[in-house]
Amino acid sequence: MKSGLVGLIFLLSSVSAFAELPKDIPTAIPLWSQGAPGSEARAKEMEDFVGDNCGNVHNPTLTPYVPERAKATGTAVIICPGGGHSKLCLGHEGYALAEWFRDRGIAAFVLKYRLAREKGSTYTIQEHAMADTRRALRLVRSRAAEWHIKSDRVGILGFSAGGELAAYAAMKNDPGQKNAADVIEQQSCRPDFQALIYPGSSGSFTAEAGMPPVFITAGYGDRPDISEGMATLYLKYKAVKVPAELLLFANAGHGFGYRHNVKPSAAARWPERFTEWLTDSGLLDVQETK
Repeated sequence: MKSGLVGLIFLLSSVSAFAELPKDIPTAIPLWSQGAPGSEARAKEMEDFVGDNCGNVHNPTLTPYVPERAKATGTAVIICPGGGHSKLCLGHEGYALAEWFRDRGIAAFVLKYRLAREKGSTYTIQEHAMADTRRALRLVRSRAAEWHIKSDRVGILGFSAGGELAAYAAMKNDPGQKNAADVIEQQSCRPDFQALIYPGSSGSFTAEAGMPPVFITAGYGDRPDISEGMATLYLKYKAVKVPAELLLFANAGHGFGYRHNVKPSAAARWPERFTEWLTDSGLLDVQETK
């Protein structure tokens, strides 16, 4: 009986570990046409996949999930998957959520960023992963008219390690270089809103007046630096009068992400709460989401 139980647990973990990517994934767009600065020589290397987990990213990209013009709300969100900076969990922390947003008129873009903690990596979070994140924000704004996006409704959302990138993007950004030859670099990399989904490294997050409004969610059963850290972070934002929303789900842990066919629960419905927050914040027009 005991060995049978162990076998069942192994089987379930294997199914989860080797989950497949969805079909009909849109064509990814490189963030830099000649390769990312410092990674040009490796730009043509193939990415590694184990199920829906991706590694060996040297040519960072955005995968666009853009709604039809008739359904477009003008709101856009860049999604940063998690994976501990050693892989990218593109399934439940990337493409599935992007599809959900697109079907509701919100343009979504899944970011593949360079991984600072992958075995043998020479990248760092602040220099390389953050360069990719800020470039993604600029790229989306540079094509806002083409994608029917309002340039003042471009936000960022990140899971776990990707949540760190989203938080750092809100903490440090710039208005762009208006005289740059590259039109993408002319754009601002400041997100208009941020969504932090069980992010790590919360102790390194700061809050200052004027930062973008923030939506925060995590599970009560997550490790203390996340579950308790999110409560502390909320208070930091409140202290400097940055609008913040906090959801801590009593029956969730780490990594709940978003899945289309998961068992109904409060945590499973967090994207609905997020779109309600966008509407309440004046960042999404409610009549356009019908």
